[in-house]
Amino acid sequence: MALKYCPNLSMLYTEHPFLDRFAKAAAASFAAVEFLFPYDFDLAEIRARLGDLGLVQVLFNLHPGDRVSGEWGTLSNPQRRASFRRSFAKALEIASYLNCSRLHVMFGKKVAGIEWNAQVECAAENLLWAAPAAAAAGVTLLIEPLNEMDFPNYGLHRTAEALSIIKQVNHPQVKLQYDIYHAQISEGNLINTITSCLPDIGHIQIADVPGRHQPGTGEINYPVVLKVLEKLNYTGYVGLEYQPSNDTESSLAWLDREERGQTRVSMVRLG
Repeated sequence: MALKYCPNLSMLYTEHPFLDRFAKAAAASFAAVEFLFPYDFDLAEIRARLGDLGLVQVLFNLHPGDRVSGEWGTLSNPQRRASFRRSFAKALEIASYLNCSRLHVMFGKKVAGIEWNAQVECAAENLLWAAPAAAAAGVTLLIEPLNEMDFPNYGLHRTAEALSIIKQVNHPQVKLQYDIYHAQISEGNLINTITSCLPDIGHIQIADVPGRHQPGTGEINYPVVLKVLEKLNYTGYVGLEYQPSNDTESSLAWLDREERGQTRVSMVRLG
C-alpha cells in the first residue's frame, strides 16, 4: 500500500510566511499538511487555503498551556484540569472548522510535588472525558512520547509508557502518535515496535537522527522502515516533522514527487 505523506508547516517551508506555506506544499505535490499550533493565526485564512488548494489538514496540537513558564501540555497536570478541558473544547471546535481528524493531546511535563501515578491517572481521566466528544466529531486523540535528550522533563519518553495509558483508557479514539525520531533516541527497536504496535498507532512522524533533519542525513535506515509500513498496510499519514538541513525544496529530494500525495480533495473551499 502506498504511503501518504504530509509536511509539517511549522518546520518545513519556514523560508516563507506561515500562510504561504500551504501553497508551497501543494506546489510540491503534497495532498495533505499538518502543523503544530493554529492559535496565533487567522483560522478563516487557513481554511480558505486548505479549500482553495485541495489540501487535507491532518493534525495539529492542543494548546501547550503557559509557554512563558515553559509549559508543554496540560493533559497530565491535576492542577490544570480546567485549563486542559477548555483547550480541548477549543481545539475540537477548530478541528471541526478545518475538517481535521487528529489532535495531538500534549501530555505535559513532570510536575513538581505530584507523584507520577497521579499524573498518569489525571491523563487517563482527561482522555476518558474527552474521547466521547472526539468520537462524535470523528476526531482521533493522540498522545506522543518525546525523547529525554530534547525534552528531559517531559512526562512520556517511551512507547510502552504511552501504550499503557492508551490501554487504560481503552477507547478507539485514543491512539499513539509514533514519532520515529523521538523513538530512535529513546529506545530504538523501530521495526519491531511499529510491527507490534500498529493497531494502536494513529499517526507517524519522521526525522533522522542526529540533527532532526530529513531522512537520509543520519543513522535511521528509512528506506527499510518505510517499506515495512507499506507491507503492513499502514493507512495513516506519515508526517514530515523535520528541520531541513538546507532549503525545504532541496530537503525533499529523498521523496519522489509521485509518492508525496496519494489522495487530494476537490479544489474547492471547505463548506
